[in-house]
Amino acid sequence: MFRIHDPSVDPDAPGGPLAPVGSLISTNREQLWVGSLQEDIDVRLVLEEWDEAPPPCGDAWDEEAKGSIYLRGQLSISMGLAGTAVRGLRLAGGVGDYSVRVYAGNRDQVTRRYAQIFDRHRNPLSDEFQQEKKTLEGLERYLVQLWRESLAANRRRTAVPRRPEARHGLVAGDAA
Repeated sequence: MFRIHDPSVDPDAPGGPLAPVGSLISTNREQLWVGSLQEDIDVRLVLEEWDEAPPPCGDAWDEEAKGSIYLRGQLSISMGLAGTAVRGLRLAGGVGDYSVRVYAGNRDQVTRRYAQIFDRHRNPLSDEFQQEKKTLEGLERYLVQLWRESLAANRRRTAVPRRPEARHGLVAGDAA
């Protein structure tokens, strides 16, 4: 699992969102928690900041979830025990409430295949287990799109074309 949050927020402090068990995301005012196998398997994450709501991605993704988060002009991405992937990324939209759309691909497939590897190789430190695990690296993927609704309303009045303000890609996984 990984969390997108304001850098001033401790993602492990009391009052955070509950783990997204059985769902793609869980949110509270200042955090968005995405359910993934990221602490065990490297995942691909693309983060896009838009100047207004982006068009839906359609059938290219297996799952979609929506939420909102308050950010103070920056965001961080925490990967639990694996550490921090991004710290204090500056947002073009500045301080305020952001709408967030999260897409996921291959999440169920990776979970199922990872469990099968455990069934075949009970020792996660064995060479066989590690070799099979590598075939799953980067297969689980996420697209996170965020935008400021209040800024989008102002831009619609001035006819600014849709485009991502910024696009960042990373592979998030265990630090080992």
